[in-house]
Amino acid sequence: MVPPAVQSPNPQLIQQFLSSVLSQRGPAALPYSEDTKWLIRQHLVAVTTTYPSLEPKTATFTHNDGRSVNLLQADGTIPMSFQGVTYNIPVLIWLMESYPRHAPCVYVNPTRDMIIKRPHPHVNPSGLVSVPYLQNWVYPSSNLVDLVRDLGVFFGRDPPLYSQRRNPQPPPPQNLNPNSNFGSLSSNSGNSQSGYVQHHQHHQHPAPAPPTRNNYPPSPYGSFSGGSSRVQSLPHTEDPTDVYKKNAVNKIVEMVHGDVTALRKTREAEMEGLFNLQGVLKQREEVLNKGLKEMQEEMEGLEQQLQMVLMNTDVLEGWLRDNQGKRLGSLENAEDAFDCVDVLSKQMLDCTASDLAIEDTLYALDKAVQVGSVPFDQYLRSVRALSREQFFHRATAAKVRAAQLQAQVANMAVRIQHYGS
Repeated sequence: MVPPAVQSPNPQLIQQFLSSVLSQRGPAALPYSEDTKWLIRQHLVAVTTTYPSLEPKTATFTHNDGRSVNLLQADGTIPMSFQGVTYNIPVLIWLMESYPRHAPCVYVNPTRDMIIKRPHPHVNPSGLVSVPYLQNWVYPSSNLVDLVRDLGVFFGRDPPLYSQRRNPQPPPPQNLNPNSNFGSLSSNSGNSQSGYVQHHQHHQHPAPAPPTRNNYPPSPYGSFSGGSSRVQSLPHTEDPTDVYKKNAVNKIVEMVHGDVTALRKTREAEMEGLFNLQGVLKQREEVLNKGLKEMQEEMEGLEQQLQMVLMNTDVLEGWLRDNQGKRLGSLENAEDAFDCVDVLSKQMLDCTASDLAIEDTLYALDKAVQVGSVPFDQYLRSVRALSREQFFHRATAAKVRAAQLQAQVANMAVRIQHYGS
């Protein structure tokens, strides 16, 4: 017997309920971290959309150490296929404080006419469910939709609940609420056990709903027997005052719903803006880190240049100490006061002097041709000859400079080893 189809809940009401409870602050706030509340909301919306028989609620969960905390749960039934027939298994999926980084806590929630099968490979006597999907929970890829699908597969292989045999009793005449009772069922085993742990919870529903009958299907281990009490509806007329009150309440509810919708859209826009701002701040952080790294590299380069300046300062101070107090005396040529330390320095001095002398000569020829002191053809011949000679002097100076640079590098290496030792 296939159970009747479950009426799909209003997704908008569920989203409003989740947004309301997850946005609470203060003592009534749920104990979930702020960076995971959006993902929790998406998981619950997805599982209630895929499995309309599940409904999100808030309830009080008591830990083994006696500590009580208000948590979110998905309460309802999940479908399973057993021997070609689809049945619904009542479950409670608790989203613990560390969800979704850690797996939720799943319990089968038998009705008063159901008991847990003992032993069961995936359900312990208290109703706690343990399947490989829960044990191998991986954040953030794992989700409630895949969990419920996996539970249906494992429960279809070995159903965790079966109905106990009960003697039908006549309904009491004073009971005016219609309800349906599970009938007597036959178990595959010879003995049956009754009783299970009931959790007293205070549920907070996303939207008020009128009382309905229990939609739980029969157990796959038997069939129903027994009847249900029926109460005939009595004709009555509604009071105009009550009708006015109902209309006023409906109008207020519509106004509040519109305000909540507008507020939710505003908050979502603000959250989107904050997310964009977070991305901009991350980009600025990367730019600052890059600039800091460049400044550190520049500081290291300056420190190396400082070491080179200090070494050159030591050389100059040594030269001053060696030559301080010496008299030049009478020299016929002022250039004889300076002696080149090596051949490369003398060659560089000669090339540089010749280059500058030719530069001055070319400048003088330009002035002379402008005033007409030198014929133009003679000016061209002189400039061509001087330019050729200047080119050779500059090429020689470049080669001497490269040789001096190599000698300076070798000298610096020796000095660094000396200072390091």
